[in-house]
Amino acid sequence: MSKTFNFKKVLTHAFLLGSLLCASYSSILAQEPQHSNKPPVHGSHWMAAAGKPLSVSVGSMIFSQGGNAVDAASAMLAASATMWDTMGWGGETQALIHNPNTGEVVAINALGAAPSGATAEYFQNLNYKTPPDYGPLAAVTPGTPGGLMVMLAEFGTMSLADILAPSIEMAAGYPIEQIQAERIEQDKQFLRLWPDTARVMLPNFDPADPRAWSAPYPGQLFVQNELHSTLSKLVETEQNALAGGASRKEAIMAAYDRFYRGDIAEEIVRATRAAGGLFTMQDLDQWQVYIEEPVSTNYKGIEVFKLNSWVQGPAMLQMLNMLESMDVKSMGYNSAEYIHTLYQVMNLVFADRDFYYGDPYYPPEEPISGLLSKDYARDRAALIDPARNRTDIGPGDPYPYQGETNPFSQQLQKWQPNVEPEWRGASLESGAEPATQVAEIREEDAEGNVVSIMSHDEGFHAGTTSIQAADAEGWVVSITPSGAWMPAFIAGTTGMSLSQRMQSFELSENRNPYNTLEPGKRPRATLTPTIALKNGKPYMAFGVQGGDGQEQWLLQFFLNIVEFGMDVQQASEAANFESFQVHSSFGDHYSQPGRIVLRSDMNTLVLRTLIRMGYGLEFREKTSGPITAILFNQDFGTMTGGASDFGDDTAMGF
Repeated sequence: MSKTFNFKKVLTHAFLLGSLLCASYSSILAQEPQHSNKPPVHGSHWMAAAGKPLSVSVGSMIFSQGGNAVDAASAMLAASATMWDTMGWGGETQALIHNPNTGEVVAINALGAAPSGATAEYFQNLNYKTPPDYGPLAAVTPGTPGGLMVMLAEFGTMSLADILAPSIEMAAGYPIEQIQAERIEQDKQFLRLWPDTARVMLPNFDPADPRAWSAPYPGQLFVQNELHSTLSKLVETEQNALAGGASRKEAIMAAYDRFYRGDIAEEIVRATRAAGGLFTMQDLDQWQVYIEEPVSTNYKGIEVFKLNSWVQGPAMLQMLNMLESMDVKSMGYNSAEYIHTLYQVMNLVFADRDFYYGDPYYPPEEPISGLLSKDYARDRAALIDPARNRTDIGPGDPYPYQGETNPFSQQLQKWQPNVEPEWRGASLESGAEPATQVAEIREEDAEGNVVSIMSHDEGFHAGTTSIQAADAEGWVVSITPSGAWMPAFIAGTTGMSLSQRMQSFELSENRNPYNTLEPGKRPRATLTPTIALKNGKPYMAFGVQGGDGQEQWLLQFFLNIVEFGMDVQQASEAANFESFQVHSSFGDHYSQPGRIVLRSDMNTLVLRTLIRMGYGLEFREKTSGPITAILFNQDFGTMTGGASDFGDDTAMGF
């Protein structure tokens, strides 16, 4: 029997198929925009990028006064801390600096250390699984003041008075931004626990109506008289030293000594101990800033520099080592194969991070040579299942790749992921999408009253900011300062808030024998500035805020430029994805296997493939991460700044 040819039906099917193909094609285009929402910023004399416009304005002021990129970055750091750009003065600073006089990249390690008495046993006796998230017991020694002064003394050209002048003026009163005012108000129940903090942060508090607005109002002049006094003391000490015949460097370091060994240190110690903290004068006196050699790897002719294992910086280098032998470009930007491959690479590397990274100044020595071995990367990459998400990935053994035997082989064999108890992840057998249940971290006061509730994601992305600066001479700076974010404990009359970085330690060597809490030791932090050289000259400087998301976003930003040809602004706004299969560095250090966050306009066919691979999908309108970056055009001798459209990130150049 012959069949009747139904032209109309065939035409209808063709139309529907074409529509689906066009829809998929449009979705792919939306993932790789031809034009960014914000324009790239070009310059030939200088470039500055930071998390807030006011910080960038301060950098431009310093450049206009003849400062170099280190001077500008130092002033931007001070301004960011003064305006509480998701960090405060008593937090930590880590930086990479390209020195054009030597052609080298150097690292600044100004991460605070655990105080005397801060042992695993101490916190275990208080029934903590990890050290607390907030308050005086969460504090490590202040790092940002020392990091700023050492960086300025060694590589800058201007005086501390010049660098701190904008911040001192801001401390006398600046119109606070709405987002900061709202964050202070959100945390006021916590801030009220500490009288010195409440006095500064809650100027509108009314005892007769404690539920009324207590924080500075948006646009109100936020006055920090005690911070103004402390910064002025530093400048006074520098100026007195100069008047006595000291060199510029010696005068700056005289101010350093006053902060860590003089009356400022005494007040920090007094106030912290009075509130239940553990600081001693010896803790501040013995802490120091290290100028270090960074670690690096070569990715297809590009030398990428990171800080050492006291932060998560080497993780991106491990990832690049794995990806270098793969044809990333042919996978296609944000294809299912690309996303799956990067997700698996991240999980392999973060398992290593969670077990092997720690303070290199304390034994045991981290196996950094083995971790960064390209042979190790090749063998680890061979564990990737091209069809399924693996939730059983654990740390590898890099010791044979540096000719040694692993001293923690027993702990390695017993290692298990710290999966959030309430997390129902994707099943490898069924490929089902997981239910998204985000745990809450509850904080209580001494009477058992809940004073703060922080979600897993808030902890995972705990506060940071980012700063980049570059000049025509070739000085390039990338900083990811952090710590002392809201709710912050302010130490007495110093106006200085303290870091909460203690929470990143482990209390048992079974989870990480290199990052187990000890007095004087630095916790392994998430902070990870980046500088890349090409042909021995600056090629990129970039960073991002956002806790454990940082290395993930920075890897994709780098590939967006190097593999997919985006300009710096497109790459800053591009649709990245984020894995939560890694262990959070905050709260209870949980992981959520299979969970992935994608931009909401992702190709439907890609999504279906990822679900079949065992991923639990979530969507957000923006997923780039708050990236700030500088890209150098070596042919033209110019530079281009980019800053994501994620928040208030800003780039400015001339």
